[in-house]
Amino acid sequence: IYRPYMPKRRNKAQIAKEAGLEPLSRELLDKQNLSPDTLAAPYINAEKGIENTEQALEGAKQILMEFFSEDTQLNSTLRDFLWQHTKLQSQVIPGKEQEGEKFSNYFDAIEAIDKMPSHRALALFRGRNEGFLQINLLIDEPDANNTPMNGSRQCISKIIQHFTINTQQPTGQWLADIASWTWKVKLSTRLDTELKLRLKEYAEQEAINVFSQNLNNLLMAAPAGPQITLGLDPGYRSGVKVAVIDDTGKYIDDAVIYPHQPQNQYQQAINILVALIKKHKVKLVSIGNGTASRETDRLVNDLIKQHSDLSIQKIIVSEAGASVYSASEVAAEEFPELDVTIRGAISIARRLQDPLAELVKIDPKSIGVGQYQHDVNQSKLGKGLHNVVEDCVNSVGVDVNMASAQLLSYVSGFNKTLAKNVIAFRDANGPFSNRSELKKVTRLGNKAFEQSAGFLRIMKGDTPLDSSSVHPESYPLVKEILHKTQQNIHQLMGNQKALKQLNPQDFVSEQFGLPTINDILAELEKPGRDPRPDFKSANFKEGVEKISDLKTDMILEGVVTNITNFGAFVD
Repeated sequence: IYRPYMPKRRNKAQIAKEAGLEPLSRELLDKQNLSPDTLAAPYINAEKGIENTEQALEGAKQILMEFFSEDTQLNSTLRDFLWQHTKLQSQVIPGKEQEGEKFSNYFDAIEAIDKMPSHRALALFRGRNEGFLQINLLIDEPDANNTPMNGSRQCISKIIQHFTINTQQPTGQWLADIASWTWKVKLSTRLDTELKLRLKEYAEQEAINVFSQNLNNLLMAAPAGPQITLGLDPGYRSGVKVAVIDDTGKYIDDAVIYPHQPQNQYQQAINILVALIKKHKVKLVSIGNGTASRETDRLVNDLIKQHSDLSIQKIIVSEAGASVYSASEVAAEEFPELDVTIRGAISIARRLQDPLAELVKIDPKSIGVGQYQHDVNQSKLGKGLHNVVEDCVNSVGVDVNMASAQLLSYVSGFNKTLAKNVIAFRDANGPFSNRSELKKVTRLGNKAFEQSAGFLRIMKGDTPLDSSSVHPESYPLVKEILHKTQQNIHQLMGNQKALKQLNPQDFVSEQFGLPTINDILAELEKPGRDPRPDFKSANFKEGVEKISDLKTDMILEGVVTNITNFGAFVD
């Protein structure tokens, strides 16, 4: 759309216009029944450098080529036609066969551009960027039915049709030649670039969508809840790092055990874990799913068999991004005295208690649950993932007296500065008793309060409604409901029987519409309800640790760790 209005360098078409040949170009299109020479004769002007009709027609040709190539509707028609009928060919660059072995599937491949899956397109572009593949559009290849197709000829025909060029008229063939020249010199090259860009943008958006969905699933995973948890960050030579946190996520204790190769201190490791479990009354064991994960899982299994009196539950969790967190400024601020490796074990324990609260401390891109994430536009990816985190945080709601600054920063209406101000106020004055106290926080004005209040929870505060998602603006409506039911707030919240008897239509007003009233009644039925699923864990079958252990008709429980357009990864 913008192309005809873009500033142009002084090209041949511009020079021809300056020589007064633009009217001639229009006449050649409008008066095709006259010969080109007849139309060009009046434009001979030696002073302007037009010595004869040939020069006049050459100038008009340059103007028409630019005019044809910039027609918005024509470009759209050709672009759509080529998208549906063009194939993309990838070939290995001679001499790069061995070095680019990982791209061997694409050394000589052809596929319809509009049917190409996003992951395959991104693989081709990666191969090209790394210098192993060259990719070309094949416009003149047979179609899906193996019908010979000359795409270039059809595109030229579409240009001729678009400008109503009649090749039977004296000027018609001259114009048809210009249409052909325009295709070869201008349009084919530009559309080649545009189609590849369109494919790349489509593939990148698909990759961002996949990453966003996986991130959403990870953040919205079921929380185990406030239980004393022992986190294990598995390893071989460096040992298994152990951290214990209380039911609020606060660090209590740590250790390092060496049950695996090369130390093989297996029983000693079990004894250390048992001592920690008994000392701190641990209920959950969270095992990172990285290196030595299955061996560490077996260790905890043996511990449970040896000490059946311990009522503990073990769960393997994703440790994606734990190492990034442990070396971050956030972790250093939180645990300045602790070793980096122990911080990682704390993160693994916390992400079992509440995945959302812990994972927001990590750059979403570091969690690595996507496909070809480093090949896509990083700005778009970052923005898309930020929106996902924001949606998840606000969907669940935030306990303002327990939340970290990182979690609060994703609340609607908040930013990092405001989140830190809330924490500072909480540290200086103690827990918030009601939502109104939030207005005392520096820089938390009426607008920020209006946007954030419904997502901030105050548990066991002065006002029961503050623990729900009901916004303070709707408290007067709740008072009406209380009056109607003749109950106090403590009696009404969670009283499904009483609430089901109400007619939402009775409370509709100029301020509150029916959808808002239905939402409030639903929240009063189950105040502070968590949209995340109930917590449950997969039981891994012993003896199944590699592909060769799988047998036909086996039914196994597992954890989906990543989903891409080319398949799912299941532990």
